[in-house]
Amino acid sequence: MPMIRLTVPSGSLTEEGRKTVQRDLAAVLLRWEGAPDTAFFRAQAWSYLVELPEGAQTTAEDDAPRFLVDVTVPQGAVSERRKAGLVEDATGTVLAAAGLSQDDALRVWVLVHEQADGTWGAGGSVVRYADLVALAKGQKEQKGEQADA
Repeated sequence: MPMIRLTVPSGSLTEEGRKTVQRDLAAVLLRWEGAPDTAFFRAQAWSYLVELPEGAQTTAEDDAPRFLVDVTVPQGAVSERRKAGLVEDATGTVLAAAGLSQDDALRVWVLVHEQADGTWGAGGSVVRYADLVALAKGQKEQKGEQADA
């Protein structure tokens, strides 16, 4: 259920950045969430790119592009340390995709939304965090057994 949505002004990403930023952000999210690197968990890490039309974003000071990263994770899935790493890496990923330097880091805001247990579902059923932890543990063990073979 991890989900990441990047909202940007149209034309603010480099051509290459526009092609890669969604998967790059999804990988950052999965890494900091501690999910196993399996096809199943990668397929559950949804990533959206929302491009605003010209003139739709500004500040009281200037029209330089600003970037908003909304991250949704199950409540309890990321510790304070993991949130800090997620925010730092997501910021760096967006800056790279826009061709900007660390000097522009304040133009990237990352909001982490924790979804309360039992308040979301998939496949027609409510999904609980404990179910995801058990599934992840099983996939990590299975991956370890395959590596030993």
